[in-house]
Parts: sequence; structure tokens; C-alpha cells
Amino acid sequence: MNLSYWEQKEWLENIDFAIVGSGIVGLSTSLFLKERFPESKIILLEKGILPQGASTRNAGFACFGSLSEILQDLKTHSENEILELVKSRVQGLQLLRQNLGDTHIDFRAYGGFELFLENDSAAYENCLEKMSEINALLFPVFKANIYHLVSNRFQFSKIKQEYIYNKFEGQLDTGKMMNALIRKVQHLGVKILNNVTVLSYEETNDSVQIKTDDFELNAKKLILTTNGFTNTLLATESKPARAQVLITKPIHNLKIKGTFHLDCGYYYFRNINQRILLGGARNLDIAGESTTSFATTDKIQNELERLLNQVILTGTDFEIDQRWSGIMSVGPQKKPLVFQQSDHVFAGVRMGGMGIAIGFSVGKQLSELIT
Repeated sequence: MNLSYWEQKEWLENIDFAIVGSGIVGLSTSLFLKERFPESKIILLEKGILPQGASTRNAGFACFGSLSEILQDLKTHSENEILELVKSRVQGLQLLRQNLGDTHIDFRAYGGFELFLENDSAAYENCLEKMSEINALLFPVFKANIYHLVSNRFQFSKIKQEYIYNKFEGQLDTGKMMNALIRKVQHLGVKILNNVTVLSYEETNDSVQIKTDDFELNAKKLILTTNGFTNTLLATESKPARAQVLITKPIHNLKIKGTFHLDCGYYYFRNINQRILLGGARNLDIAGESTTSFATTDKIQNELERLLNQVILTGTDFEIDQRWSGIMSVGPQKKPLVFQQSDHVFAGVRMGGMGIAIGFSVGKQLSELIT
């Protein structure tokens, strides 16, 4: 494409920071860079018409890990690593709420709940046995015991009649959150170009030449915040992980309120505008869901519907309104990858399905790497 003089001068010349990916991490990185370098020229390059990936397609959980997830992660992380990881998630949520405001993201502190199916006695007993130990481990972060047993107040079916409650968990409106963040950085002068796919880049002595599917540009620094799509530009110890979701039409007199976890976080659901949003079941087909394809499959969608019918909304009439998927990034550990690749290239990727919680923390870390 032949750009005009005006297009070239206004958007693509004298760029200090080019950020690939306009999700939570990319946008928050630009926000913190603007705080440090107010006069800098920052451009975000986004391949989708919206912030594609997971940032506008997630379930809106303001969480830091259910008890069974924490116990599962302790198999591959030290206690100190878990403590630092949870601390980073909590700090990320605080940064998000401080910068955008609870009203603008529709934050609701309804708390979080972990359910266990009737036949999942081993995981249930393990969580009960380890609850005090994990409460003690995380006490320095919250200054309180975070996990407690409560009765089945929402009358779910085919589950253990007590489940684990965490009052520090909340929920938010993903669309409102991303819209507020986009408006905030644009107000600061950050430019966002959508429908632009970065194909490759090449470093020179003092800058990076970036090739897209439409044009080329140079920037003093290149920052990759591409999460599940990173390996097309830079090899990392991560891989894409698709998460499928469905949402019901409004349900009359719905009493369910909160964020809910099942099976070490592989299933999750919440209330939103008298609807139930339910996602997960990736563990039914790990290989098939290790993809960057935005699709849904009968195998997983049928399982989600079965869970709605048999556990969550037993005896309640409901209709499915929409189905979609998002692309996360996972790896052998949950800790995000935040690093300087070379003199002019930086990356913040692999949110491990916790982008809402940890995204702002990663954005701040990335901005502080750059001098």
C-alpha cells in the first residue's frame, strides 16, 4: 500500500515505542511508558479489528487462583514462587482498578467459589486437608485467611454440599474494561492501528525495522505483547491455549452471584446481566485446544451444556445466546515471561489464563525494563 505524506508523517515516523498487540498487556505497557516518557511517540499494532486474543474474549474474572489451582501449581513451583505469583496478580488487579476505576469496569466484589463434583472426593479431601496450610502461605498478601468452607447456598446439583469461598475474588465487565483502557491511552496520545499484522522485524544499530502486511516502519524500541501468538515472531517457552465459552440468554429471577471454579480451574462460570457465562473443558482435548484458531467445537460445547443442565441450572429453563473462544498462552510454569530479548526488542507474554489479574503488573514490569 502506498501511504500518503500525511499518513506517513503523522502515524509512522519518529516512533519511540512500537507495541505489537493491543490487549491488556500492550495497552497497560503504553500507559506506563507514557507516565515515564510523556513526550514519547507510541504506536500499537493490532492484527484484529478489536484487541484480538483473550483480552476482549475472556470471562471477566478478577481472581488469583482457586485453592485446587494453587495446590496443582505447587507441583511445579516452589512455595515462594507461588507467593510471588499471587502477589503479582493481586497487585495487577489493584493497578487495573486504580487506573480505570471500579465504575468504568463494572467491578463487583461478589466473591469466588470452588465447587467439587460428587465423584471428585480425592480433590475435595486434598483441598480440605491443605486449606489451612495455603491460607498460612498466602496470609502475608491478604492479611487474612482467604479460603473458607460454605454451604451450597446456590443449590447446585451433583456437587459436594460444601464448597470453598474466597471473599477477595470479584468480577468485571471485560468489554467496559478494555474500552476504558483504550480511551485512557488514546487520551494520552497513544496511537492504535487495527487490522495490521506484523510479519517480521529486523534490528539495526539504533532501531528496529518492522514489516507488516501493509507497510514498513521503524521504531527505536519494539515490544511484543502477543501472548498466544508470540511464537510467530519470537520463539518462547509458551504455546497457545484456546478457551471456549458460551453465554445464556437472560434467565428470570436468577439468584446465582459470583465467580465459580470447577476441576482445578478447567471449568469456570459467573453471572452477568441475569445470564450465566460458562467456559472451559479444555482438558477434554488439550492437543486440539493448543491452537490459535478462533473456533468452537461440538465436543467441548456439548460438555459445557451438559454441565449447565446437570449441575448449574438443573430444573431451570434456559437458552444459549452466544458461543465464542479466546486464545490464551500457557507453558511449563505460570510465571509470565517478561524480558529484554536484545538491545531494542522486549517482550511480555504467557499470562497463563490470568491476564486480567496479572496484565497490569506485566505492563508495569515491561515499562520499567526500558531505559
